[in-house]
Amino acid sequence: MQEKLYTLPLIGDKAPSFTAVTTKGKLNFPEDYTKKGMWSILFSHPADFTPVCTTEFMTFASMHDEFRALNTELVGLSVDALQSHIQWLKQLENFEYNGIKNPKVEFPLIVDITMDVSRLYGMIHPNNDTTHAVRAVFIVDPKGVIRTILYYPGSTGRNFKEIKRLLIALQTADANPGTATPADWHPGDDLIMAPPATKEDADIREKQEGIKCQDWFFCFKEHKMNK
Repeated sequence: MQEKLYTLPLIGDKAPSFTAVTTKGKLNFPEDYTKKGMWSILFSHPADFTPVCTTEFMTFASMHDEFRALNTELVGLSVDALQSHIQWLKQLENFEYNGIKNPKVEFPLIVDITMDVSRLYGMIHPNNDTTHAVRAVFIVDPKGVIRTILYYPGSTGRNFKEIKRLLIALQTADANPGTATPADWHPGDDLIMAPPATKEDADIREKQEGIKCQDWFFCFKEHKMNK
């Protein structure tokens, strides 16, 4: 039988839809979140009962409320069976890592023993491993559009503070049309503005309060995060 091939989804594409069994019941992704106007973060890990993945899930579990406060739900995935997921997540509640003690995972963990979802999202990298997903992260906006794709090797745990910073940067740029976030931006820092379309726009911009320009194309806009 010929193996089914999938095209890797790209930034700006609609997130491929799928239905899956999870530790929290049936999931229709991304529709269960888009219909609520929510962002979602779909992330994969190579396998249950592995040390790096354990530290990652403990970290995400400890930050779950922080992501919910950003109108975002977390969704995990690996190619393990449901019973393996359940037993592993229960085991995590006995551990302590990096100040996190006895965490409880409340977000869904997808069962993908067929690897259909992993292949659909390009999480299986054959030259790395044909039977386990890499550490992938997909940030999907409320319209169901993929806004970020991250891949990590099996030997490297993810930086979850950076994933949160990236999510906030996306939401901030969306809420402030014509702006972007510069290098090393953190919430509350000034935003950087897109180059003006005309000389008249440039002249007006230089006179606006809260905008500082070093050249016609290089302007910053004050931004304060809502508390």
